[in-house]
Amino acid sequence: MTSLKIFLIEDDPFFGEALKYHLKLNPDFDIHLFKTGKECLSNLYLKPDIICLDFGLPDITGDKLLKKIQETNNKIPIIIISGQEEIEVAVDFLKSGAKDYIIKNEHTKDILWNSILKIRENLELVHEVADLKEQLEQKFSFEKTIIGQSEAIKNVFNKINKSINTNINVSITGETGTGKEVVAKAIHYNSERKNKPFIAINMAAIPKDLMESDFFGHEAGAFTGANTRNIGKFEQANSGTIFLDEIAELDLNLQSKLLRVLQEREVVRLGGTTKIKFDARLIIATHKDLAQEVKNGTFREDLYYRIIGLPIELPPLRERGNDTLLLTKHFMDLFIKDNKMKPIALSKEAKDKLLKYPFPGNIRELKSVMDLACVMCENNEILPDDLTFNSINNTDFFLSEEKTLKEYTAEIILHYLKKNRNDVLKTAKKLDIGKSTIYNLIQSSEISKKLP
Repeated sequence: MTSLKIFLIEDDPFFGEALKYHLKLNPDFDIHLFKTGKECLSNLYLKPDIICLDFGLPDITGDKLLKKIQETNNKIPIIIISGQEEIEVAVDFLKSGAKDYIIKNEHTKDILWNSILKIRENLELVHEVADLKEQLEQKFSFEKTIIGQSEAIKNVFNKINKSINTNINVSITGETGTGKEVVAKAIHYNSERKNKPFIAINMAAIPKDLMESDFFGHEAGAFTGANTRNIGKFEQANSGTIFLDEIAELDLNLQSKLLRVLQEREVVRLGGTTKIKFDARLIIATHKDLAQEVKNGTFREDLYYRIIGLPIELPPLRERGNDTLLLTKHFMDLFIKDNKMKPIALSKEAKDKLLKYPFPGNIRELKSVMDLACVMCENNEILPDDLTFNSINNTDFFLSEEKTLKEYTAEIILHYLKKNRNDVLKTAKKLDIGKSTIYNLIQSSEISKKLP
């Protein structure tokens, strides 16, 4: 808070001016001096941060003025300044909601100064918490967090909207890198549980022998090395949301225990006997087909029906059309801001290249590509050559466009020529074709114009 607006209500002109002069020594204090309670009430529209009022005013007593101020705004901190030293009077004011009670004497101005500083510190904390809460709500507003305008992503928005108004389980599926945890957080932080914990567990990242303890907790001495009690993730998520990512990786033995926990809504820590109730919303995610996993015998059918709830399937980036360019701009803006760079443009040719590439790594791959492009580009413009695709399955790129067989043949030969540094013999051997085929394509300009 750069400035603090303070109302000072004091009917003694000399004492009031003395307090005002002393407080104005702090340039951050904006002091408004009034002589009556009526003047104070008629100026509350100015929204003071703190009110300091005299107990004995000519038109109204301090306790009545306190009540009237609270009826208008009960969040304004009020300090009572009084000539009465009776403890009972001070206690009554503090019980009524006054932040402090200061007795008039030679130390009043210094005590008032310190009291205001303490209140300002608390107000700053309140404002900071409010700002953080607003930032959090903005951060996880799914229309801002999940970038896109395609029909596929609008369908996802519709499912999220349906999920946030109830406590139904949600199962999120989609390829790796499509943003499953982002959707899970969007659901949690837009629901009634948003002020409660969001606990995420990645099944693929926890050793199998530690999963049960991590899930349900353990008592001291439950096993070798368990020197202290451990509170499990389900207990930690009480009243909030528990997100089980990559649930298809869960061991069959633990699947049966998870089913029991979800049915009973209670856990028992390892080494313990006490049943601990919990209330947590369940969101699960996987890149696998859970129904197929059930058919394969690697996932329990009863658990499948217990957790499936409202299914949300995230589309791969290659099926989202111009969303690729919206996400591209988003990632460019983030990288430029985080690295304090000048604005960077994206050339039309670079846009075309991005739209033609299938992004097997989805959104995660796109972010990686654009971060590197921002670093590698010259003259603050990203050109096609600045876009480096390092996908493990780059061969899918050839099938992402509608071309003739001759055009595909030229693309494949060009790809291997570049890979083999334009060595025609090596390329012909690799593709099991005659070198004359390659030379003919080069001479007919099918390839030569694209060669470096």
